[in-house]
Amino acid sequence: MLKHFRILIFIYAVMGLSACRQHKTTQIPIIDFFKTTEKSAFKISPDGKYISYLKPYKDKQNLFIQTLANGHERMATSFNDYSVRNDYFWTYDNQIVFSQDIIATDEFKMFALDITKFSVRNILSEQKVRISLLNRDKHDPDVVTIKMNKRDPANFDIYRLNIRTGVLTMYLVNPGNITQWYPDADGKIRLVKASDGVDENVMFRPDENSPFKTIIANNFKTSVKPIAFTGEKNYFYALSNVNRDKAALVEINAEDGKEIKVVYASDNADIQDAIYSRNKHRLELVSWDAARPQKYFINPDIKGIYDKLLNELKGNEVDIADRDSAEDKFVVSTYTDKNPGSFYLYENKASKLTKLGDANTTLKTEELCDMKPVSFTASDGMPLNGYLTLPLGNKKTNLPVVVLPHDGPFSHNSWGYNPEVQFLANRGYAVFQVNYRGSTGFGKAFHSAGFKQVGGKMQQDITDGVNWLIKNKIANPKKIAFLGGGFGGFSALYGLSFHPGMYNCAVVQHCLINFFTYIKDAPPFFKPSVKMMYEMVGDPEKDASQLRAISPVFNTDKIKAPVLIFQGAKDDRANISELNQFVRELRRQNGNDNVKYFLKPNERTFFRSQRNRTEMYAEIELFLDNNMRVKP
Repeated sequence: MLKHFRILIFIYAVMGLSACRQHKTTQIPIIDFFKTTEKSAFKISPDGKYISYLKPYKDKQNLFIQTLANGHERMATSFNDYSVRNDYFWTYDNQIVFSQDIIATDEFKMFALDITKFSVRNILSEQKVRISLLNRDKHDPDVVTIKMNKRDPANFDIYRLNIRTGVLTMYLVNPGNITQWYPDADGKIRLVKASDGVDENVMFRPDENSPFKTIIANNFKTSVKPIAFTGEKNYFYALSNVNRDKAALVEINAEDGKEIKVVYASDNADIQDAIYSRNKHRLELVSWDAARPQKYFINPDIKGIYDKLLNELKGNEVDIADRDSAEDKFVVSTYTDKNPGSFYLYENKASKLTKLGDANTTLKTEELCDMKPVSFTASDGMPLNGYLTLPLGNKKTNLPVVVLPHDGPFSHNSWGYNPEVQFLANRGYAVFQVNYRGSTGFGKAFHSAGFKQVGGKMQQDITDGVNWLIKNKIANPKKIAFLGGGFGGFSALYGLSFHPGMYNCAVVQHCLINFFTYIKDAPPFFKPSVKMMYEMVGDPEKDASQLRAISPVFNTDKIKAPVLIFQGAKDDRANISELNQFVRELRRQNGNDNVKYFLKPNERTFFRSQRNRTEMYAEIELFLDNNMRVKP
């Protein structure tokens, strides 16, 4: 009790400091940004009779069920140790299959919930494995298809699991190179991806009794991602950037791997997703990220539904998150850059929209800040884009700035609600996010321009972005901080090491400090991607001098500014002993007061405990407040 009281006092003290810093902005409590989501992961039963969702109970996400006929809601689980994961699913006979990640013992538990009896039973428990769902079976609703690395930690095999009896049957043994599986509408796996880590093959078999044969061979720069069989012959839809810069939705003949036609392509960005209805056997829409999310509708019926929704929910990004088998009832999710999410039930025949809940009811949109797309040119002429979020108020120049690079590094920032961005902006900081070269979604040339540039042009792009802010008088050059997780954390330490006059301080979460051990110590199930990392990040032997030169663990003497580090002790990608040694050396070089380090014993990469998240951002607020005073 005393510990919790001290934490509350600490948080209120932080709020007070912030209020002194910016009087005109309502200081939103830290917990309002980072509390456990109030309601999330809404799904509908295949028969359209029930809505399920996750809701906190004693700080852990638990399953709740709403009966649509009478509106009655009921708590289906009451775990107080670990949350129900949000990747749960309904079977076709009103069972819910869900799982827990037991972090302390590295155990994965899978359960089945019988809606008719509201009884929960444990159907699978495995230690030190990773498990995920591939398919549910309409013809045999008691059987689900899962992938699991139980037989060999480095390879996932495919199993059929009977959720009534708990019987687990091997379906496909991985020969050692299969990385992706694509079930058809009947649950049969006839398309797979194989990779040696560098070259990638798409393989096909006409039936379950035939062997897989390669139909498409690519290297790591090109990609074909199957979506679904079209229903005509052995044709399938896929997202492909073969023989083009931007990934497009195409139709391919599985017999020979030849592209038949382009269904849709954008000149400006990779098509990132395609929605296919298995119930109606139709392609519905494609989507991609530009300055804001974009959609193109292929099917007129689904376009009509979206048009109605967009008219009812003006100003929101709208997505259909789930649907019943009859495709009359749809779970709809919405969001903006200032709204973390709301959820609705849309009944098509009745043309009726009913609100189900919100992710966060305590935040007010008028107190949050606009995330605005920006673009600039790198010092070598490369066009770059990103997002700039300015704090509320009339002041738009000479602002303190927090640079927030994305993780990956081969991913990208996109427009939408980000609690970290809004928290920082509410505290008076401009928040700058850069899609540096190598970021995904902008075409093959832009993506490959970042290969083996993790300590080169990628970092220069971030530096050029900061200089662009300074040149345009947006940033106060004496008040710039870095905050990042994973590769973003590496970028933060790189910035302190090689641009010592540019940044006041850095906040680092689940940090990458040594490229050698990051590649060498990858978990067994990550091994198929290691060779690709050699090509995209660097080869530990051929590129040893370059990787050593940029790895923070070898550059502690260059880091002179204050650093704040957070790490979960159960993070699969972290070498905790090496990180502890890095912190000790950093403190020896930089001084104990300049290096703060928090290691949470029961957390993975991202902190799942609300208390740990709240404590972390309270520390971040104090740290930034202390270190973003004007430099002499």
